[in-house]
Amino acid sequence: MATNEISLTAGMRTNLLNLQSTSTLLNRTQQRLSSGKQVNSALDNPTNYFAAQNANQRASDLADRKDGMSEGVQTVSAANAGITAITGLINAAKGIAQSALSTSDTLTRSKLATQYDTIRSQIDNISSDSGYRGLNLLSATNTLTVNFNENASSSLNVVGFLATSSGLSMGANSGAWATASDITTDTAKMDTAISTLRSNTQTLAANLNIITTRQNFTDSMINTLQTGADNLTLADMNQEGANMLMLQTRQSLGTTSLSMSSQAAQTVLRLF
Repeated sequence: MATNEISLTAGMRTNLLNLQSTSTLLNRTQQRLSSGKQVNSALDNPTNYFAAQNANQRASDLADRKDGMSEGVQTVSAANAGITAITGLINAAKGIAQSALSTSDTLTRSKLATQYDTIRSQIDNISSDSGYRGLNLLSATNTLTVNFNENASSSLNVVGFLATSSGLSMGANSGAWATASDITTDTAKMDTAISTLRSNTQTLAANLNIITTRQNFTDSMINTLQTGADNLTLADMNQEGANMLMLQTRQSLGTTSLSMSSQAAQTVLRLF
């Protein structure tokens, strides 16, 4: 129907336009109350909308990096668990060597030397079993790369080391510990191995501290970015609730006013 097919009085047309405007505002307020945001699209506020989008996207990218940091922590923790176990075995081997030094019986020394070789084999097994999701920092000089920011321009490389008995220079026992010199030679190798493990433990601990610190920093950054995005887009629910009440009142009054403005036309009916 064309708009000029029905003629309205000036008062009715004004009231109708006001009602349409009120209806539009009601729809907008209802959307804000239901979504909790006063900026739901670029049409509402382009500047705030796209700024909030950028902040949320960066927060999402950092959240993805957090997963990588968590995996890095687990990889380093697995290596540390292996080092702790290997250190315990070496200390046990040193105890066996001390027992061998306290006796001159060759048969006893030979049995103790066999126990030492068994421990060496277990050290190799622990070294090979200390990986996490395919990356082992104790079986070779593998490198764990942990990225900290969204474009990977900030990262940390954690370099592993060979923690097997041969990697720690714990060679096969010298001549089944036939002499005291053989035993003291292997004891010195064990002392060197423990020193190597301690040095690498300190390095891993320092790297682990860096990763966990960056995790905490990333949590703070994500919170800051999300809060900033919310500040740009969230609605004041108290204000929007008050707006809703006022608009509903205005709509009711507008309907009443439209009815009153139509009374002039209705008086024509009384002529018949």
